[in-house]
Amino acid sequence: MSDPIVLASRLDLPAASALKTQLKEHAEGDLIMDLSEVKHLGALCLQVMLAAATGAVAAGRAVSVINATDRVTDQLRVMGMSPETIARGRT
Repeated sequence: MSDPIVLASRLDLPAASALKTQLKEHAEGDLIMDLSEVKHLGALCLQVMLAAATGAVAAGRAVSVINATDRVTDQLRVMGMSPETIARGRT
């Protein structure tokens, strides 16, 4: 099993490039995104996370989104998503 990737506290437009790089660095093994530190999750970073999850699922890797706070879960809900829908990728 792979180690969780702890994501930054503010995932907004300026953070998208760094998030993409961070997720690409973990292109082997399971993809486990830990949202415990996230306070703000914007739409562009959500798209980056969803793209990484979709690629991992297509490659046969397991994907998990863990430790989402109520605040982040609410932000995801407003965008029509949940930790579970991210983990499924664009299927």
